[in-house]
Amino acid sequence: MEEAQGFHALLKLEEPKYTIEQIGAKVGKNPAYVASRARLTELIPAVVEAFYAEDIGFGHALLLAKLQPAQQEAALASCFREDWGGGAGKAKRIVLPVRHLQYWIEHNVLLLLKQAAFNKRDAQLLLAAGSCVDCPKRTGHNKLLFADVSGNEDACTDPICYAAKLEAHVQKQIAAKPEIVQISTAYGKTQDGSKIITRSKYVEIRADKPDTPEKAKQPEFKTCKFIAEAIVSEGIDKGEARRVCAETDCPIHHSKKQSTKADASFKTEQDKSRREQALANATGMRVLQTIAAAVPVRLMKRDLLFIAEQMLPLIDDKRVEIVARNRGIRAKEGESAAKLLMAFLRKADEGAIGKMLVEAVILLSASKQSDGGKVLRAAAQAYKVDADAIALKVKHEFAVKAKAKQIPKPVAKVAPVAKKAA
Repeated sequence: MEEAQGFHALLKLEEPKYTIEQIGAKVGKNPAYVASRARLTELIPAVVEAFYAEDIGFGHALLLAKLQPAQQEAALASCFREDWGGGAGKAKRIVLPVRHLQYWIEHNVLLLLKQAAFNKRDAQLLLAAGSCVDCPKRTGHNKLLFADVSGNEDACTDPICYAAKLEAHVQKQIAAKPEIVQISTAYGKTQDGSKIITRSKYVEIRADKPDTPEKAKQPEFKTCKFIAEAIVSEGIDKGEARRVCAETDCPIHHSKKQSTKADASFKTEQDKSRREQALANATGMRVLQTIAAAVPVRLMKRDLLFIAEQMLPLIDDKRVEIVARNRGIRAKEGESAAKLLMAFLRKADEGAIGKMLVEAVILLSASKQSDGGKVLRAAAQAYKVDADAIALKVKHEFAVKAKAKQIPKPVAKVAPVAKKAA
C-alpha cells in the first residue's frame, strides 16, 4: 500500500510530470506492475481493512482494485465461503483462491461492449456518462490494468451505467418510433396496462434463410402482412431490434390448429423454447440468490426456525431442492431435501435462516400465480437487485458455454502396439 501511495503521488505531480512508463523505468518495473499497484489507492475502506487484516491476499486486492467502488463490496463477499462442517453452530469463513474471484468478476461484473445494443460512441445517450469510447471505466481504456482479466475483449466495468444506457436506448427508440412493438423475452401473461407483450404472444421472424425444407415450414421463417418492427424492452437481449408478428388472428404465425405428431419443426421449436426457458430459469436463480444476499437480519432464531418449519411443507419437492442446492445441500437417493435443509438451518445463524425464508416465500408465491416472474420482479425491486444486469451476465455465460461446446476436442493418439517378439 505504501508503494501504491508513492506511485499515486508521483502520477499526481504537476512538475515534474510523470507517466506510468517513466515511473516503471525508474524503479525497474514494467508499466503493468506500476498501473496495478497505483490502483490499490482506489480500494474502498472495507477492502483495505480486509487486506490489512490479512483476510484476503495481495492477489485479491489487486483484482478488487480494478473494479468501481460500487462493485468492490459485492466482489469482496465473493472471496469467501462459509463452512458449516465444524458443528459449533457457527460458520467458519474460508477465503477462496484468486482464480475464483477472477472468474466471478468476468461473469458478474464485466459486460462485453461488442454485445451492447446501444451506440457506444453516442455521448448524448446518457449525458452523465458520456461516450463509452472516452470512458475510463472501459477495460480497453486501460489495457495495462485489465490485460489479465478481460484479455482482448473490450468490456464495461460499471453494470449500473451499462443498464442505464440500455434503458435510455430503448426509450430513445420508442420516442422515435411510437408504433414500434415492445416485447419481452420472458414467457407468461402481459401485465395490466403494460405495452410490453411477452414471448407467448408473438412470433419472432428470423432474418437468416432456412437451410432445409423442414425449417422452411416453421412459422419463424415465414412472412405475413402483420410483421412489424419491434424492440426488446424487457429481459434478455434488452435493446435489440426484432421483427415479429403479434397479430393473434394471423393464420400463418398464430394458427390454432396444432399437429398431434411431433414433426421436425415442432421439435425445433421445442428445443428453442427449452433453451429460452433455461436462460430464464438461470436468470431467475441468479436474481433469487442476489435478493437473498440483500436480506437483513430481523427476527430471533427461534422465530425464524418456527416459520421455516411451517413453510417448507407447503413448498413442492422441486422448489425445496432449489433452496437446498443454493446452500450446497444435495439430497442423495432416499434422502429428504427438506429434512437436510432443516438440519442445516438449526445450525445456521439468524441471517442465513432469514435469507432462506425470503427465497422460500418467493418460490412459494411464484408457484401459486400464473406469472411467477412477477413475484421475482417485485422482490428484485424491493431489495434493489438489478435483474436486467443479471440477465445480461447469464446470457453471456450461456454464450460462452455454447461456444466452448462447438470447439472440437483433440483426439488422443493411440501409440502403436509393439509386436511380440517371436
